[in-house]
Amino acid sequence: MEISEVGPRDGLQGLKASVPTAVKAAWITAEAAAGVREIEVCSFVPAKVVPQFTDAREVVAHALSIPGLTVAALVPNLRGAKDAVAAGVHKITFTLSASHSHSLANVRRTPEEQLAEFARIVGFVRGLPREMRPFLSAGLSTVFGCVYEGAVDEGAVCRLASALAEAGADDVSLADTTGSAHPLQVRRVVAAVKAEIGDTLTALHLHDTRGLGLANVLAGLDAGIRAFDAALGGLGGCPFAPGALGNIVTEDLVYMLEAMGLRTGIDLDRLIAARRELAAALPGERFVGHLHHAGVPKGFHPASAPIP
Repeated sequence: MEISEVGPRDGLQGLKASVPTAVKAAWITAEAAAGVREIEVCSFVPAKVVPQFTDAREVVAHALSIPGLTVAALVPNLRGAKDAVAAGVHKITFTLSASHSHSLANVRRTPEEQLAEFARIVGFVRGLPREMRPFLSAGLSTVFGCVYEGAVDEGAVCRLASALAEAGADDVSLADTTGSAHPLQVRRVVAAVKAEIGDTLTALHLHDTRGLGLANVLAGLDAGIRAFDAALGGLGGCPFAPGALGNIVTEDLVYMLEAMGLRTGIDLDRLIAARRELAAALPGERFVGHLHHAGVPKGFHPASAPIP
């Protein structure tokens, strides 16, 4: 199983108070020490849009110093991609919304204009020396519903996913940006997109806004997905989709998968300790989840632990 921690980006982008670089660095260090192998550490966007990431270069530089960690960053456009490459990230995640209204609110472009922007990014990345090319992941957002438009046409989702793959995405992920999805919908949409682009669809980015986050993970597993985004303590949500709070909780997700016999390579005790440290550093922020309250049950043996 592949778990990508997106809290340092998705969890912080909507906070009004600026989080010190030292807090971000300590968070990234603690999660990497717990065994998290990929962390989306920031977004390369204009400071006037999201002031939280004015220290993006410093945060990336710290993350790159951690051996074995895949350092990812979100970019909405070619300028952001160029800045991310200059900073040295291993992976770029590009975002394209399946909803016309959300796309305009989020990046001030229509989905078609954003698709053209992605093609420009692909051209830029392919023009780099091979050793400088980051992995290029395309994240399709508002796949399962939109706060502005309601239901999103699944045929349009499939067409956009196919267009992203054809344009040159190394992989494609589907996001429940508004926390609207239910398990049958997740199975259906994943199957439909896989029918179009096959194994290029690799991951799901799910929110727990309405309490169905982990149920939707199970639906994704049933449909063949083995990579999921999550945020420590359930921090985050899209600031351009009102009411869409709550990423799935990293520690709860890891516990569920490990209890099911699926290896994540993540140490739960260290992960819970990282959550405690982060909560202490961000007093007053909204942290959710269950494992940090209840702990693991007596006799629990995680799948990633050595066999005694």
